[in-house]
Amino acid sequence: MADGEGKRSRFGGRADAPERVLALENGPQGALGVAPQMRAVRRNGWTPALRQKFLETLALTCNVSEAARVVGRNLSTVYYLKRRDPAFARAWKQALSIGHEELRALMLRQALFGTEDEEIVLDGEGAVKSRKIRRGHPHMIQALLFRAHEKEVEEMQRLESVERPDGEDAVERLRVALDEVRKRSGG
Repeated sequence: MADGEGKRSRFGGRADAPERVLALENGPQGALGVAPQMRAVRRNGWTPALRQKFLETLALTCNVSEAARVVGRNLSTVYYLKRRDPAFARAWKQALSIGHEELRALMLRQALFGTEDEEIVLDGEGAVKSRKIRRGHPHMIQALLFRAHEKEVEEMQRLESVERPDGEDAVERLRVALDEVRKRSGG
């Protein structure tokens, strides 16, 4: 017992302390599935703010190791949380999707407009001796983007070639259909 504090819980008052953060987490999986439960977040646990910081870093870098390092967590802990919490796993996928779209947009911009690298040569005293700007168009990125979008383009072309009611041959298709109806009805 503590001085003048009265009775303390068996956990030393940590679980019901006012500074503890409660988070909605998925409980153990039972016959009816995963049930959400309010649980106290451990002192070194995953707070909602920590999860958000991890997901933001993951979206910016597409690098799980870097995102784990930023929030000060071990890589195995991050993957354990992903396996344990389906909502976190969905947010993880969404963050990676956002990151990949950003990377794709950056590569497309570089492929279309090229890149610029500035090379600065310093003399022995640290003063700028010369500057050289190199411009280039990364053709490898163009090829990768083409391959990545090849299936999407083929799918769009396939969908456009499907018979559409407003297509150029719509009148001819309508006449053929009417002729078939007339043949079936005997007229």
